[in-house]
Amino acid sequence: MLLGEVVPALKKLRQEGQTGYKKIQEYTRYLTVLICVIQSMMFLKMFVGGYAYAGMHTQAMIMGIIGMTAGTIFLMWLGEQIDEYGIGNGISLIIMAGIVSRMPWAIQMLWQNVDLRVGAPVGAVGPAQLLFLITAFVFVVAGAILITQGQRRIPVQQAKQVRGRRVYGGQRHYLPLRVNHGGVMPIIFASSFMIFPAVVIGQLAKIKNWAFLDSWERALGPGAYTYNVLYMLLIFLFAYFWVTVQFQPKEVAKHLRDSGSFIPGLRPGRRTAEYLEAVMTRITYFGAAFLAIIAVVPSVTSILLGIDWRVATFLGGTGLLIVVSVSLDLVQKIEANLLMHSYDGFSETGRIKGAYA
Repeated sequence: MLLGEVVPALKKLRQEGQTGYKKIQEYTRYLTVLICVIQSMMFLKMFVGGYAYAGMHTQAMIMGIIGMTAGTIFLMWLGEQIDEYGIGNGISLIIMAGIVSRMPWAIQMLWQNVDLRVGAPVGAVGPAQLLFLITAFVFVVAGAILITQGQRRIPVQQAKQVRGRRVYGGQRHYLPLRVNHGGVMPIIFASSFMIFPAVVIGQLAKIKNWAFLDSWERALGPGAYTYNVLYMLLIFLFAYFWVTVQFQPKEVAKHLRDSGSFIPGLRPGRRTAEYLEAVMTRITYFGAAFLAIIAVVPSVTSILLGIDWRVATFLGGTGLLIVVSVSLDLVQKIEANLLMHSYDGFSETGRIKGAYA
């Protein structure tokens, strides 16, 4: 998706319709295999040495690479089958299922550390901590839904056209601009980039025994103050980068002008494009701020309350945003499918409000 806006050849393929889409999908499969091979090699290099039998290191690496690559390709094929014959985005549903499947284990692990007595020992989860976790989970999920569904609606007026004795057009509608236009992608990009400094410093520390490298490695480790600050800054950076690549105000303004529509009070063309760019810049700031906060909530909660970080990840971060966004998208598509068959909606009360916000 990202390269489709950057690489001219891929952008031209996207404009060819279904034929170009199939070609891009074919390139995506080849690239997925290459990435799987590289990642499996790096992953196995860290673990095979301590688990493989003596003299079978090479065989273990080859079998591990083949197994992990084949498993990923199977999941990719399964996701494409869900896209074609099911409802919703197949790969996203598989990822969400993997995240949700860990929730019973996290609840069980949290419950084992709960001590509801007044003088709870150090390391146990007391009544106040348990109440805080439940309240924080509810508010974070509600905030994730709000920011995912949040839009800035720009009023758009359609120009009137007189044909004979009839007047066409003149209707008023809205151009929705999403507050969180990048979705979960800024967090994924930022977390990926934050891996490299710790890896580079760790390798330098093995070569040169410098004292300051140890302090840098601790400062750039997950959960450290410096790490969280840089993490939040990178989320802001990639949020604006994603909007810059994906949202083209000039193209939107051109489309409005060609369709005979305009924003009241603004001239079509360059002035409309400048206005859309300014609005998108302002609302992206709030979307990026929310992403930055929700990304560091798990690590801050884990440090302050002494809770296992694998449990605290359900209070925010990439996993929670994926579950919320995929669930909302699935509900919207189920609603649309039911309404096509003349049903009132997914629930007894009719349409779900959030799906049409």
